[in-house]
Amino acid sequence: MEKESEKKKPRILCLHGFRGSAEILKKLVLRWPESVVDKLDLVFLDAPFPAQGKSALEGFFDPPYFEWFQSNKGAVLGAAIPGMQRERVALTKVQEIKFVIIISGAKFGGPSFGVPQLAANVFSSPINCPSLHFLGETDLQKKDGEILLESFVDPQVIHHSKGHTIPRLDDSSLEIMLGFIEKVQKL
Repeated sequence: MEKESEKKKPRILCLHGFRGSAEILKKLVLRWPESVVDKLDLVFLDAPFPAQGKSALEGFFDPPYFEWFQSNKGAVLGAAIPGMQRERVALTKVQEIKFVIIISGAKFGGPSFGVPQLAANVFSSPINCPSLHFLGETDLQKKDGEILLESFVDPQVIHHSKGHTIPRLDDSSLEIMLGFIEKVQKL
């Protein structure tokens, strides 16, 4: 039987939100319990464009701040990547995305986000990879996140009472998160 310490940690590319940064996202994610973060190989990446305009994070976190596509966020891009791979329009020379974890997500083509040319067909059929979605009760984009759920086969959801943020994990969400990690470790 494989020991816990010998299990391969799922590698997660962590894409920050609009006018955020890898360092900010890292600080927020590393608030999660060690029982979660110690099971993951987390890779934090800054978006390629310096922020154009004021960041909602000013006063809470120090700059610099970055943007993905001048008006987009990492969760929208992350949700689209498996479909972009399937459609052979992006990441065609790397290993297939095996799962996604989406915090305060939305989809291209949903009520709040247009559809870039490369993402035109990414949600034309359901995304068939394990997905874990965080939906905040007071998140202004909650409806966008609920619509995104319909684009995935068998999505798992962690509901939390906060808004558009990376929540701390309570006992219930910790159980869901650890179950999801165990599931993706077997892929």
